Amino acid sequence: MGKPTGFLEIARHGRSYEPIAERVTHFREFLVELPELNVREQAARCMDCGIPYCHYSCPIHNIIPDWNNLVYDGEWFGALETLHSTNNFPEFTGRVCPAPCEASCTLDINSQPVTIKDIECAIVDKGWDESWITPQIAPHRTGKRISVVGSGPSGLACAQQLARVGHTVVVFDKNPRIGGILRYGIPEFKLEACLIDRRLAQMQAEGVEFRPNSHVGVEIQAHELLTKFDAVVLAIGSERPHDLNVPGRALCGIHFAMDFLIQQNHRVTGQNITGANILAKNKDVLIIGGGDTGSDCIGTAIRQGASSVTQLEIMPKPPIHEDKLITWPNWPLKLRFSTSHEEGCKRDWAVATKRFIGGSDNQVTGIKAVRMEWSNNGHVMTEIADSEFEIKAELVLLAIGFIHPVHEGILSDLGVALDKRGNVAASSEDYQTSVNKIFAAGDVRRGQSLVVWAIREGRQCARAVDIYLMGNSKLPT
Repeated sequence: MGKPTGFLEIARHGRSYEPIAERVTHFREFLVELPELNVREQAARCMDCGIPYCHYSCPIHNIIPDWNNLVYDGEWFGALETLHSTNNFPEFTGRVCPAPCEASCTLDINSQPVTIKDIECAIVDKGWDESWITPQIAPHRTGKRISVVGSGPSGLACAQQLARVGHTVVVFDKNPRIGGILRYGIPEFKLEACLIDRRLAQMQAEGVEFRPNSHVGVEIQAHELLTKFDAVVLAIGSERPHDLNVPGRALCGIHFAMDFLIQQNHRVTGQNITGANILAKNKDVLIIGGGDTGSDCIGTAIRQGASSVTQLEIMPKPPIHEDKLITWPNWPLKLRFSTSHEEGCKRDWAVATKRFIGGSDNQVTGIKAVRMEWSNNGHVMTEIADSEFEIKAELVLLAIGFIHPVHEGILSDLGVALDKRGNVAASSEDYQTSVNKIFAAGDVRRGQSLVVWAIREGRQCARAVDIYLMGNSKLPT
């Protein structure tokens, strides 16, 4: 590496954030980037460890040690090329990825890991600032037409890869704007829409055609795609949410988390909102579910002016520090705090909802909950006797994950086989479904997952489609 002793001499120092009192007044990004010299200094902490477990743990296998070294040497353009060789959208992952690479950094065994995610984001942001990121237009056209249904990270990555080898790609999406979960499910304060728009402009220049307001299986007959295109890629995500079927579920004021987040993103971008407004202003908000979606609801509710925010998790409270001798280099179970948690939220663990409580107006006023005890290494859950209690809530948001993709519509119309979890059955080698010409990638195939996994699936699916159409492919594995 450029500075072999960097990890011994330099302490970890990542990006900072706007003060809480300031950032909760708006929905803009609140990251405060490190100056360039400080980023280069952080890259010097990469320690030439021999076996780059960071590379192993990254779903898209980012070549992290190489671009760390290039950044340290000031070779930013080379770092950008290296980064783009494995990742179509590093400005997305550099903002919303939980960074499993950092958990597997060799430095993390007895110190603090390299700021991999921050450096990744700095590389691509500099690339945009310097106008280094331009359309990569295929030198020739193949004459093959491919439809991609769904414009989340897997669909976009697949579409861009296929366009770059000369195929004609049309992306269909049911929403008014392209971007899928990136645009509608992630709050603007984590990923601003302008970052998505500039990538879409690049893709359009590369020949990708976008067709929003095109709900395949509803407004467009699914089988039309099979007659008009040489291949069809399903990248519609996993949108069937887990519900909480306990007494009182029909009360007003209980909503799925994604409905709440989508509405707020509509407001920020000036789009019309259909249905009743879901707003947290001056309300006691209860969020059931302890994952990233629940965290996003916390930050959104606080910015909307909630009186209080409480988050419940049915799992037991994780340890503050993991046992690295047991978990490293795998992703550890430990207590994590997001920026939204830091903004003001009460959290409680090992709590199950018994029923929702409502008033005479059919409006939710709270829940009756019970504390749980976990045994048999976390496999058996039992209620603790006489532990019931009530929590006041005027708005309840269910953030307990997703079951599988929506089956009604395009999936049932096409008749693709499903696996035992209800996802579209397709292997991670050829991504082909049970129906000829139809492929599947992303959450629709593997289940609810991370943006970085979706990008990997989209890239690999693109290669599989290219091989199916052309017999071979120059696209990376």
